[in-house]
Amino acid sequence: MPALNVEFSDRELEDLRQIAKERGTSMKALVREAAAADIARHRALQEGAEAFRRFFASHADEFAAAFPDDEPAVKGEGRVL
Repeated sequence: MPALNVEFSDRELEDLRQIAKERGTSMKALVREAAAADIARHRALQEGAEAFRRFFASHADEFAAAFPDDEPAVKGEGRVL
């Protein structure tokens, strides 16, 4: 399995040791779990943003009608998408 060396300050390393001890786990498992949770969070945010963009695009005319003051100025006719 690929690995990654990560450097920590003395304070961070001591904090990690303490947290791992309190949780009854290894420092390696603690750091891996934190990284995996951040990756999952990042993916969920990306998926949520994409779902919002699709929803907004499919309802753009309704949003424009409901919030006309928020519409960008358009040269000529039609909406800017």
